[in-house]
Amino acid sequence: MIASRTRQSTRTKLLGGLFVLAGLLAIGVAWYAQNRLLLAPCELCLWERRPWRYLIALGVLTFALPPRYARWPLAAGLACIGVSIGLAILHAGVEHGFWPSPAPECRAPAFHGGGFKDWMASMPARPNKPCDSPDYLYGLPISMTETGGLYALVVFVVAAAGSVKVFRSRRA
Repeated sequence: MIASRTRQSTRTKLLGGLFVLAGLLAIGVAWYAQNRLLLAPCELCLWERRPWRYLIALGVLTFALPPRYARWPLAAGLACIGVSIGLAILHAGVEHGFWPSPAPECRAPAFHGGGFKDWMASMPARPNKPCDSPDYLYGLPISMTETGGLYALVVFVVAAAGSVKVFRSRRA
């Protein structure tokens, strides 16, 4: 029983560490691409970063809580990774022209009537990158969005496989 609790505690701490490291790596790669490679992110790219930020916080919470209570942030972390996969699918579909972007920032602003001053006032505060313009980093026909989606899928499979015993145990 004590050995089982120790394994359970170790497993939840490892999963919390996985969440933190996976989130930091995803945000770090996005930061590097934006600030060092000077790739401008579109609005959907910015949407895709949010679940990873939440995953970092949930990973810290999973790591800090006793195993009995760590199940809840662990489940929420799996849901965050699922949302990240869904956003990557959404963005990849926009890049391939399967559907239009749901983000209004991805479209050119519509201007109806008025003068030059009104037209300039209707412009966004910062220039936008179109969401249907993919970035290819590795010389392969896989966009950065698709790479992020595959990364999220791998993290989800590893985390789900590691959390099966956590959710099955009755007294963690």
